[in-house]
Amino acid sequence: MEGVAALPRRNGELVFDEPWESRAFGLAVTASEAGAYGWEEFRQGLIAEVADWEARHGSDHVEGGDWRYYQRWLASLERLLVEKGVVSQNEVVARMGELEHEDDHDHHHHDHGGGS
Repeated sequence: MEGVAALPRRNGELVFDEPWESRAFGLAVTASEAGAYGWEEFRQGLIAEVADWEARHGSDHVEGGDWRYYQRWLASLERLLVEKGVVSQNEVVARMGELEHEDDHDHHHHDHGGGS
């Protein structure tokens, strides 16, 4: 993929800013390899997702703005998995709620090293 839809890289290596991004990447690759969809189908969906985001926000938001590549990646993956009947929209919403709760829990309840 080229342009804004290209995978983020630094010195030729894939770049993930947060752990969920690498999991979303791995899930998309694994689902494609398992036959849930063709990689080209995912790629075209991602390109369309990026174009839709740019149409709504403008390309000036990409550099230093609220652009997040893997949010578009995940949105494209979710849409494709629902379209293919791998998961339902309700399952996606429920799982996202669970993950947000886990993320909140991880941020608010951690050991500061002062235990007994």
